[in-house]
Amino acid sequence: MRITRPLGTTSRVAAVLGVSALLLAACGDSDSGDDATADPGAEETAEGEPRTIVIGASPTPHAEILEFVQENLAGEAGFTLEIVEYTDYVQPNVQLAEGELDANFFQHLPYFEAEVAEKGYDFAHFDGVHIEPYGVYSESVASLDELPDGAQVGVPNDPSNQARALELLEGEGLFTLADVEDPTIFDVAENPKNIELVELEAAQLVRSLQDFDAAVINGNFALEAGLSPANDSIALESGEDNPYANLVAVRSEDVDDPALVALDEALRSEDTRAFFEERWPDGEVIPAF
Repeated sequence: MRITRPLGTTSRVAAVLGVSALLLAACGDSDSGDDATADPGAEETAEGEPRTIVIGASPTPHAEILEFVQENLAGEAGFTLEIVEYTDYVQPNVQLAEGELDANFFQHLPYFEAEVAEKGYDFAHFDGVHIEPYGVYSESVASLDELPDGAQVGVPNDPSNQARALELLEGEGLFTLADVEDPTIFDVAENPKNIELVELEAAQLVRSLQDFDAAVINGNFALEAGLSPANDSIALESGEDNPYANLVAVRSEDVDDPALVALDEALRSEDTRAFFEERWPDGEVIPAF
């Protein structure tokens, strides 16, 4: 089952949280070692049913990937998934910390590390599953060279994604950045086209594309809007040696939970790799394993 949480809709969030809480209660205590079986990975309930993992995810491509695992790999691995969809980058970690989720799958490692450092989450993570290349999109120009003097370019407002967007634009020769670890819009050193960088919440950039001369958009939000990073972007991030692999995050106390370990193994299996290559043949989603 997939449940979508619209951004900023408190009543719907509360309703979904209630569903998630009931699901967790129905699944029993995931920390109990008495339910473990000889199955290679996942725990089962006292009734012998597969352990249910409640996992938060972005709709595209994360929830779609999890659906593939649920339909093709979960049964044999000894778990089942309840997928709760989020359309923002804040609540999945909040709900994981509060115990409403067993895991989440929406973020890359730099964002995870920034969230843990800023908010003190006691989280752990598994290895990267996939990369969604960042792209620059525009409704008014066909290349970055065509951007006019003083052009407005939208970039994400959260630190790790903003640094990633700026490094993409610098790599394309639009401007140069000061030599700092995590550049922000205030670290532009040379700006020959007088580009005006405008910060906006990442999920809003694709919806506001018409308001900018160009915008740097996260791969998952581009896919959700029907944009092909490979075909519709005017500049695209390389997947080679890319540090922004998306991963599964869990509470630290659960990192050795057999069901969660089995989920991670399924996500980074050769079957899942083949699914990526079939579902996204133009490199919109790239395996990171």
